[in-house]
Amino acid sequence: MRAIVITKPGGPEVLELREVPLPEPSAGEVRVRIRATAVNRADLLQRVGAYPAPPDAPADIPGLEIAGEVDAVGKGVVDLRAGDRVFGVVSGGGYAEAVCVHARTLARVPDGLDFVQAAAVPEAFITAYDAMVVQGGLAAGETLLVHAVGSGVGTAAVQIAAAIGARSLGTARTADKLERAKALGLSEGIVPEVKEGAPCFADRVRAISGGADVVLELVGGAYVPESLRAMADKGRLVLVGLMAGVRADVDLATILRRRLRVFGTVLRARPLEEKILAAQLLSRNLAPLFAAGALRPVVDKVLPLDAARDAHAYVGNNEGFGKVVLTT
Repeated sequence: MRAIVITKPGGPEVLELREVPLPEPSAGEVRVRIRATAVNRADLLQRVGAYPAPPDAPADIPGLEIAGEVDAVGKGVVDLRAGDRVFGVVSGGGYAEAVCVHARTLARVPDGLDFVQAAAVPEAFITAYDAMVVQGGLAAGETLLVHAVGSGVGTAAVQIAAAIGARSLGTARTADKLERAKALGLSEGIVPEVKEGAPCFADRVRAISGGADVVLELVGGAYVPESLRAMADKGRLVLVGLMAGVRADVDLATILRRRLRVFGTVLRARPLEEKILAAQLLSRNLAPLFAAGALRPVVDKVLPLDAARDAHAYVGNNEGFGKVVLTT
């Protein structure tokens, strides 16, 4: 089969299209004929050597989410059969024509979504729902603050907040991305000012809402202390991304005095049993909302698999809105 291989750590030029062996499913697994996969920032980090694949994934084939058809079934699988349309998060290997995964980590693609649309769903929407609702406890009537609102996870978060009756505020580097996010349900957008090298948005958030109940922190770095200032008492900050850096100067007294909660989350490195639970979120909590039209994938660009270099360069420039999808 064809697959995109990371030949060595480096820029997009280290990605090569190669012929690799077709995998065979083990007990409990299915093989999926991948029709589409989406590009994630974790793929870019893996390409440069900063985010190694976990032991259950190919070390040199990136790709964390897939959509396609089951074409082979391992021993003991009873819930899926050949021909079923499925999508889900995988530990790696998505930039290929096929991948073998545990059957219970997949969900059926809801009617109304094609494979390109389905590939843009799993990582972004599971990450957002799990972080905001399951772990962060976002509820109807509360206020969500989401950074990088034009990203895949950001566009998912805005829609999920609207679907459950929460209000969303978002930040982005350009007003254009904020306007596009408003069409997805964003209540108010903010382009942060930069003063002495640090982003400034907390005063605006508090003036608009009185403080955010939940912060979906997709940027990290200097955004974290400013996000703490932007939070309501007893607010919850969920750290998901570190695009702006892995360190921050945080006022711990603010956390104590206002009884804030700060915690991190990651999806790829979870053990199998937690990945099965994530697939259940996709199947039970999210797929019905897609079928009903309450949620929709946001696809920015579609490219063929052999254009993976171009896709990585585009995502690395932070200019897109939503997901970049590769078709096989």
